[in-house]
Amino acid sequence: MLPHSTMKIINLLRICCIVLAAQSTTSFGEDLEIDGLVLDRSISRFGHQFYFEFANLWRDLPSTAGFNIEIKETVLPRAGTRLALKMNNQIVYVTYLGRRLEPLDERVKQAMYSVMDAMARSQMQQSSPDMAKDGW
Repeated sequence: MLPHSTMKIINLLRICCIVLAAQSTTSFGEDLEIDGLVLDRSISRFGHQFYFEFANLWRDLPSTAGFNIEIKETVLPRAGTRLALKMNNQIVYVTYLGRRLEPLDERVKQAMYSVMDAMARSQMQQSSPDMAKDGW
């Protein structure tokens, strides 16, 4: 497995290549939109592992166009870290990682279910604009 700094550089290069490829196919007057990304803003080993497992599941998920995911980790002194998933700048899942190694599989699955639920709600709101958020 590659070191974290190397993986970040590789991911940055991938994004740059995608942007350059998309820019060469569009005219200068059009807007460029990149979606379906998972951004890693984790800082600990557990956060990077969570990102890796989540990104593997995200890759297999159909219809991710129009949705960007950001995984952000915040250090909580003496308690561990707080891991938040944002979908299109809205928090859809939050979990707390302790300072000791714990299995992350169940948390990754919960995060994926939360994201899929948020995606479904977002698509429902877009497809039926006459429905208010409260259902009336």
